[in-house]
Amino acid sequence: MKVYVHEKQIILVGKAWEIKQKLKEYSEQFQYVDEWTNAISQNFNSYKQADCRH
Repeated sequence: MKVYVHEKQIILVGKAWEIKQKLKEYSEQFQYVDEWTNAISQNFNSYKQADCRH
């Protein structure tokens, strides 16, 4: 099972049962996928800002 996280997308690669399990895991934190991608986008932006300071 692999999870590729980009600024505005999430790619899940694996067997159907693995993906279903991973989505169930994330559903405990986020009700909608949109909330999940927004949280990722915010983390990317803060990471980029921190990276620029060095």
